[in-house]
Amino acid sequence: YNQSGLLGVSGVSSDMRTLLASEDPRAKLAVDLYVYRIARELGSLAAALGGLDAVVFTGGIGEHAAPIRERVCSLAGWLGTVVDVEANAAGRPRISTPDSRVSVMVMPTNEEWMIARHTWGLLHPVQD
Repeated sequence: YNQSGLLGVSGVSSDMRTLLASEDPRAKLAVDLYVYRIARELGSLAAALGGLDAVVFTGGIGEHAAPIRERVCSLAGWLGTVVDVEANAAGRPRISTPDSRVSVMVMPTNEEWMIARHTWGLLHPVQD
C-alpha cells in the first residue's frame, strides 16, 4: 500500500503539495485522476440522495488545497456548486458564493479529539 494512490499514479509523491507544484506530467495525471474521482463520487451521492445540500471539504487535502477544492467544484458545477475564488484562496469556512445552489464548506478535522471522545464514552457510558 505504500506505493499506491497518488504516489503509485504519479511516481513522484503522495503529497498533494508536491504534486501541485510539479511539472511532471505524471503528477498532473495523478491530480487530474484525484479530482475526477471526487467529482464522480459527488455525482453518485447526489443521485443516491436525490441532490445535495452541501459539500464539505475536510482533512489534509480538503482543508489545505484550494486548487483541488476549486477544481472539484468546477467539475461538480452541474450540481450547483459555485466557488467564491477569494474565499477559497483565503481558506474561509464557507467558500461558495451566495447564489450557489449547494453550499461549499471547509471544516478542519481533529481525529484525535474524536477518538478521545469515543473512548471516553466507551469507558464511561451514560447510565439510564
